Amino acid sequence: MATQAADRPAQTPLETGTPEAVVVRFAGDSGDGMQLTGGQFTLSTALAGNDLATFPDFPAEIRAPQGTLFGVSAFQINFGSTQIETAGDAPDVLVAMNPAALKVNLAALKPGGLIIADTGEFNKRNLEKAKYETNPLEDGSLAKWDLLAFDISALTIEAVKPFGLGNKDALRSKNMWTLGLALWMFDRDRQPIVDWLKGKFKGKPEIADANIAALNAGHAYGETAELSGPLKKLTIAPVESEPGLYRTITGAEAVSLGLVAGAQLAELPMFFGGYPITPASAILHYLARMKEFGVTTFQAEDEIAAVCAAIGASYAGQLGVTSSSGPGIALKGEAMGLAIMTELPLVIVNSQRGGPSTGLPTKTEQSDLYQAVYGRNGDAPMPVISARSPADAFEVAIEACRIAVQYMTPVMLLTDGYIANAAEPWKVPDPAGYAPFPAKFLEEKNAGDKLLPYKRDEKGARPWIKPGTPGLMHRIGGIEKHVDTGNIDYSPANHQAMTDARKAKIDNIAVPDQDVALGDTTGRLAVVGWGSTFGPIHQAVRRARKNGLSVSHIHVRHVWPLPQNLGELLAGFDKVLVPEMNTGQFKTVLRDQLLIDAESLTKTSGQPFSIAELEAAIAKFFDGIPGNEGGEVLPNAGQLPEPESGYDDGSIKHPKGVN
Repeated sequence: MATQAADRPAQTPLETGTPEAVVVRFAGDSGDGMQLTGGQFTLSTALAGNDLATFPDFPAEIRAPQGTLFGVSAFQINFGSTQIETAGDAPDVLVAMNPAALKVNLAALKPGGLIIADTGEFNKRNLEKAKYETNPLEDGSLAKWDLLAFDISALTIEAVKPFGLGNKDALRSKNMWTLGLALWMFDRDRQPIVDWLKGKFKGKPEIADANIAALNAGHAYGETAELSGPLKKLTIAPVESEPGLYRTITGAEAVSLGLVAGAQLAELPMFFGGYPITPASAILHYLARMKEFGVTTFQAEDEIAAVCAAIGASYAGQLGVTSSSGPGIALKGEAMGLAIMTELPLVIVNSQRGGPSTGLPTKTEQSDLYQAVYGRNGDAPMPVISARSPADAFEVAIEACRIAVQYMTPVMLLTDGYIANAAEPWKVPDPAGYAPFPAKFLEEKNAGDKLLPYKRDEKGARPWIKPGTPGLMHRIGGIEKHVDTGNIDYSPANHQAMTDARKAKIDNIAVPDQDVALGDTTGRLAVVGWGSTFGPIHQAVRRARKNGLSVSHIHVRHVWPLPQNLGELLAGFDKVLVPEMNTGQFKTVLRDQLLIDAESLTKTSGQPFSIAELEAAIAKFFDGIPGNEGGEVLPNAGQLPEPESGYDDGSIKHPKGVN
């Protein structure tokens, strides 16, 4: 059935027939396979040549009670024929597999959007679990949206009946039926999904066949059912892109590949010591499959053992790497100080999540910046860099390896739950485009007939000495060492000298000058971001500039030390706004280091910024300026810009993954 409301938009993006972009959200119980459904729909979308961005959103509980509000799992994808930077502010289509999924996600759906609901799950028991007093599919409460409601459960059971599955097992294919309908709706090819199912269930061909039957049945339903109004077949043209090899990639995959590439460029074997923790565990899983590239993976008994094993590997002449999220990084703190004191290369990946303590394990946040920059005992300086998108995480991982090896220091690489789990298209780079930075080991005494293990080079780095190198026996450890000899030395003057030397080494790391991601190098407002806020900031600034506002987007990769020109660049703007998913940590760093009177826009809901939130914040800086009196949201706020080869303000469109 379909319902229409008088107060809804005359035409929604779906009703135009040729939308530039569409946002779809799949939502259901944790056991309904929404992440798998979204992942396979993402694959089909990438193969169709659309640009895309995804947002997996799932509960922290291993398995909340079935049908409850706590157990809702969702997967959102924004795809289109234009450049896509975010997973979308609001869905055009909501697929709700049960009442709880509808209730949790309905408020996000655009007015006039399409709801596809499984009536088979809207029974009395499930309605009570979702705190519904009446059935929303029947009481008129969904009048402002289009509604397509039918018994997906029964249709799935009927589709897989020939395979002899009981109802419980048959309903496990319900997500494939739904995926089939979505593939029909957006003119997607089923064959890649069929091939994937055959591979996944190679040892259980009857399960593969049942899922394929459900997939085909959902597709056929869209083709043959006499459905009125809201369900239409839409074809979204491919996005214009540079020729090359493309694949979809998540942040966790990109970090893993970047770490391996970095180790190869350093001409070193890599040792990864990790301990399972959400959302960082996927890095361990991916790296465990890369043994052929000289990667050793070690799942330790705890976080401290993981980082200490990685430090031991670095001492032995490998590239030590460890990974965690905020709680695990806290446990690693003393060992990170050991790596700073011993001055050994180490890459530490922090996939940030909501905190403090256990906090929000599956939700995103940027609240570990203080921890990364300042959060160790003693004066323990460490370079900190951040990835701005899943694809960018590859480049940032290589940069982390380079700094660690060339400056003999641990490096903190910041991603977050959104980057780690989200996916986007990635143009596979040419390996020949990366300059190697081979590690150099000391093989003979460096002071005549003496060895000085803490004698520094022009970068301030001490020599890397493999244990067992003939004639180069030396002492290493966490107690303060003498300036050159490495002998234990508690003297005041020596500790002052070594503290200064360690700080100077980090302060003088050569990082690229800061560029402007979009806009001019001077103006009324600079919106300064770091990490995963890139997409919504970029789109909000782009739309503001289309309305004639003097606003630019600056996105910082090197958080510590900051780029040398950043202070001068920000001084060219009247105002500086810093949006971040914490209570204002990077704003504090900018004020501390550059004396910039920046203002914060903060969010700690566990969800990424929306474009509309940032547009509204930008508009407030132009209150009273002709054309924007009152600081209202701009006329075309929330609309997708037209596809184009460059921006009409004359600035350069930066490809994804390039800072």
